[in-house]
Amino acid sequence: MAEFVESGRGSDEHAAADIGGAPIRPRRPLVFVAAVVVVLIATNLIAHFTGSVAADFAVPVMSVLLVFGALMAGLTWADLGLTPAQLKAGIPYAVAAVVIIAAIVAIAVAIPATREFFLSSRYDSTSEAAFAALVIIPLQTVLPEELAFRGVLQGALMRCYAPRVALLIGAGLFGLWHISSSLGLTEGNAGLSDSLGSGTAGQIAGILGAVAATTFAGLVLGWLRLRSDSLLAPIALHWALNATGAIGAAVAWQLSGG
Repeated sequence: MAEFVESGRGSDEHAAADIGGAPIRPRRPLVFVAAVVVVLIATNLIAHFTGSVAADFAVPVMSVLLVFGALMAGLTWADLGLTPAQLKAGIPYAVAAVVIIAAIVAIAVAIPATREFFLSSRYDSTSEAAFAALVIIPLQTVLPEELAFRGVLQGALMRCYAPRVALLIGAGLFGLWHISSSLGLTEGNAGLSDSLGSGTAGQIAGILGAVAATTFAGLVLGWLRLRSDSLLAPIALHWALNATGAIGAAVAWQLSGG
């Protein structure tokens, strides 16, 4: 596994490449990236198309294994954005992300015209929404996905490509990752089903919309990871988007008399 280190950003070859202006694309890091993608695909299938207990733990376990594999392959904690200094540097970005997203969601829920898009049957209970926001979403979604995508995947891609290329690839894969989870998107959301329909055409439109939205989210999260040099910043933004959405849904149901 030491070959990853030898062909990584700290190598003499990369130093020469930086001077020449062309990024080195070492084979072994690319092999590792391919392995990460295979693991992501397998995990996604297990998480969404099996009814076993493994489905509940597939994504969290995957993220731990990917971090361990990345470190064994030669990535460092700095590559993952997880050194103490990096985490500290991410605090201002994290606080700003949570405050901004919470304010946007609060305004959207308060406006009747946009409130209906928060009426997800998944979070029609206040207690369930709170539990999801504080436990399920952080442990089963936000932390695992950020470790996998903005940590391991983006860190590995940065060993192979220029930052913009790595950002685009990672965002595209993040969008595709959400195909499975968006299969029943319109069925459980009153606003989306009214706008897109609940049949096959509506389902396809929902999937395409979800992939486009999460690809854009991947771009923002990946950019924030680069801008802050910390994994804490995209973790906070990702949590804010998902958790305030869940809480917003519960509030929307209450305001709508549900």
